[in-house]
Amino acid sequence: MPQLVLDIGNCGPDYAAIKRFLTTRFDCEVRQADSIADALPKLAADDYALVLVNRKLDIDYSDGIEVIRQLKANEATCNLPVMLVTNYPEHQDAAVEVGALRGFGKLELGDPQVIERVAAVLNS
Repeated sequence: MPQLVLDIGNCGPDYAAIKRFLTTRFDCEVRQADSIADALPKLAADDYALVLVNRKLDIDYSDGIEVIRQLKANEATCNLPVMLVTNYPEHQDAAVEVGALRGFGKLELGDPQVIERVAAVLNS
């Protein structure tokens, strides 16, 4: 059975690129949420292996770091592996500081280090 990945906050084209990147390399199903309010019921309904959060949510440009903070503060989601999607290393550092795993940027899709980082979660 494929592992579930929830993508929070990416626009349609970026979601499609991330989904293609993940599903061609891992046995996973990628689902989408627009916001934390949209994500929480989905996370409660199914067992997700990984949550990806865009640095700036497409729906309202809210801060992805704040979404990660909320996920890590919520008893039901605090243990889920979460990665920030951003090309900026300083934002990756900030995400790690609030409990995320080091994520990746959209420009890095296919990079061997990114594949290894994601494999550490999805192949475990």
